[in-house]
Amino acid sequence: MIIFEDFEKIDLRLAKIISAERVDGSEKLLKIQAEIGEEKRQIIAGIGKFYAPEDLIDKTIVVVANLEPRMMMGLESQAMLLAVKDGENLSIITPEKQMLSGLKLS
Repeated sequence: MIIFEDFEKIDLRLAKIISAERVDGSEKLLKIQAEIGEEKRQIIAGIGKFYAPEDLIDKTIVVVANLEPRMMMGLESQAMLLAVKDGENLSIITPEKQMLSGLKLS
């Protein structure tokens, strides 16, 4: 269990995917460029077995925007997208309605 103040530290934002491509040498990693409001970020995500890069363009997703950057296969990931996995299925978390990128989740 965490206390509410710890949860408040997590900055969940909406992001719009503007480009995506496979990471050379990896079956599951995708390199995603996303807009979080006016800011552009690179996200490296292990969703390549579930999503084709071209199917992600223009999707609005939920990201953890204040996670410390992490290197993956020599590429910097500057946020983490949220997804849910159930056995062999994976689904990226997206808003039910069209919303602007950069909005903070509450």
